[in-house]
Amino acid sequence: MQQSEIILYGIKLVLGGVTAFLAILLWSKTRDPAWMSLVAGAITSYSGIVFTMMVDLGIISPGTVTFCSVPVVLLFFTIVPAFFFIIAFILMLIRSR
Repeated sequence: MQQSEIILYGIKLVLGGVTAFLAILLWSKTRDPAWMSLVAGAITSYSGIVFTMMVDLGIISPGTVTFCSVPVVLLFFTIVPAFFFIIAFILMLIRSR
C-alpha cells in the first residue's frame, strides 16, 4: 500500500468516524424515521469503509460468495447505505407535502 493510500484511508476513517459518532448521538435524540434512515446510512457507509480498508490491508478476506463476480459483502456495503439515503429522502419529501 502506498503512502497516499494510507493518508486517504486515514482521512476516511477519521471523518467517517466523526460522522458515525454524531449520527449515533442524533439517533438517541430523535425517533423520526427519515432521520433514523440517514443515521443508518451513515453508519453502514462507515462500516463499509472499515471493511474495505481491512480487505485492502489483507486483515480479512471479502469472502467466497459472489454475485456477478463481485463479493456479496462488498456489494452489500455499496448498496445498503444508498438504500437508506433513498428511503430517508423519500420520507422527507412525503413529510414536506
